[in-house]
Amino acid sequence: MKYSYNGLLTDSNEAVISAFDHGFLYGMGVFETFRTYGGQPWLLEEHAERLAKGCELLGIRYVPDVPRMRETVAGLLQANGLTEGYIRWSVSAGEGAIGLPSDDYGQPNEIVYAKELAADEPSTRKGKILRLLQLPRSTPEGDIRLKSFHYMNNINAKRELNSAGARPGTEGLFLNREGHIVEGMVSNVFWISDGVLYTPAASTGLLEGITREYVIALAEGMGIKTEQGLYEWEKLLYADEVFLTNSIQEIVPVTKVENIGGRGLNPGGCNSVGAITYNLMHQYRSAAERNNKR
Repeated sequence: MKYSYNGLLTDSNEAVISAFDHGFLYGMGVFETFRTYGGQPWLLEEHAERLAKGCELLGIRYVPDVPRMRETVAGLLQANGLTEGYIRWSVSAGEGAIGLPSDDYGQPNEIVYAKELAADEPSTRKGKILRLLQLPRSTPEGDIRLKSFHYMNNINAKRELNSAGARPGTEGLFLNREGHIVEGMVSNVFWISDGVLYTPAASTGLLEGITREYVIALAEGMGIKTEQGLYEWEKLLYADEVFLTNSIQEIVPVTKVENIGGRGLNPGGCNSVGAITYNLMHQYRSAAERNNKR
């Protein structure tokens, strides 16, 4: 497998990080995951903007170059024999002395991975189980949640699901310490009640997902009323439709919502994908494929 390490194609056994890199020592780094359609990265400008903001907040002197990012993705796909790819674009702070720094990081490391995407079509996409977690969502370490290297909260949530006997593929749902719905372990969450699309507000401490933002705009463009706010678990449990979003899986319907003990309900009282969710899934995929044919 080939990676891009500071702009150079590198074999996997040669892509190494120094033991003194502050991404390793202190978790000082951010990343973006996105996918390609027709070999072209989708919503790349939005991902680059969030990456730049995260680097700025961490004091990492790194400014994404969108044209170069496109070239790097194309080169990685070709080098790995991929038609389409799952891309992870990581920026680590770089080497520094042991101890907490007071200055910015001037020599970050950029590592880009590409791997094969599993075949997937909205019309054949299976629904997920969404289970309430006992573990609360950690609070952001700054003013907003970054897509950073700090993932212990998510890993502990995954371990909680496994130890509780959750079915493979189950997504865990975080509440914050105030009891408000926040997000999934690797997703943002939406639900529909009486024709209104709901999703938690950024003030809950969620990661403001790129796909989340796109889906909100897409729904509003389709004439669907949307609302962001502070919501308790029961609002989601008794919703007509529920779905999850992330940049790799797009929009994933939820066909069962479970409590901590594994007992739950089917949104809308059935196992099928709701009409609004189904329409959003297809509109999203159409937009992604249409944009990347230009």
